[in-house]
Amino acid sequence: MAAEINGMATATASAATFEGHVLDFLAYLELERGLSQNTLQSYRSDLLQFGAYLAEHGTTAEDAGPEDVSNFLTHLATGNGHAPVATATIQRKAACLRSFYRHLRREGVRESDPTASLSSPRRSQKLPNVLGRSEVKRLLEQPKGTDPIALRDRALLELMYACGLRATEAVELEPASLDLKDGVARVRGKGSKERLVPVGRVAAKAVEAYLVRGRPTLVGARTESRLFVNFRGGKLTRQGLYKIIARHAKSAGLAGKMSPHTLRHTFATHLLAGGCDLRSVQEMLGHADVSTTQLYTHLSNQHLKEVYFSAHPRARR
Repeated sequence: MAAEINGMATATASAATFEGHVLDFLAYLELERGLSQNTLQSYRSDLLQFGAYLAEHGTTAEDAGPEDVSNFLTHLATGNGHAPVATATIQRKAACLRSFYRHLRREGVRESDPTASLSSPRRSQKLPNVLGRSEVKRLLEQPKGTDPIALRDRALLELMYACGLRATEAVELEPASLDLKDGVARVRGKGSKERLVPVGRVAAKAVEAYLVRGRPTLVGARTESRLFVNFRGGKLTRQGLYKIIARHAKSAGLAGKMSPHTLRHTFATHLLAGGCDLRSVQEMLGHADVSTTQLYTHLSNQHLKEVYFSAHPRARR
């Protein structure tokens, strides 16, 4: 009985120590690297899952070796009696563990890094969905009328397509971040990095109409710093944004074909197909690495091939 009690006490202490390491790591990511709450929550979930796996196998984060980390990822990939985890998710978990152990080494908790030689499943390059020009036009025409909600929805859709905004970037925008006269938006992206993105004439006009005739009615006497608000005048959430886009996608006959990120993919692909250079698109999207932006060259080339084979008289299949 005493041995059992001691074992339980040791396990509890190990769990508390691990949780302390996780909280310290997350604080570092938030304060030093400026990661978003969504990313922090994902990392927390990944690490707690890893900690539970180590506990089940009788070891700790301080003592785990390369084989323990590799076995954990293999366990996820194979499913071990459950549905296997998607490759993209395993990639994220592997990146989380690498960052976590680098942090433990910096803090002197570990002398070695068990993820140094880690090889995780290679991520297949799946091309994202992109709307054609006629589909974009149909979507942007869906918010009809001049009531405040229609003005908001039109401004939101136009701005997301005009600037290639992520969902989080769109809901976090403030009126002061827009210079509609010069046609520029200051966007805060991942890691709190700011970038300047041009705003086209049509989008600027839609946002101006919303700011003059839509937002004041929705906000009323409240104080709200965000550009886009819900029907009560409070900050529009990511979930609210998803519902808005889903509603208009359905009415445009695009249900199941798009998400908020589809407008971002479409923005990049249409720019490249129109002759914009890769580095400029990288800057406007806020990609740290140009290799991420290069994905859209495949989509652009595919678009050009489709146009060619449908238009050239001696190239039709």
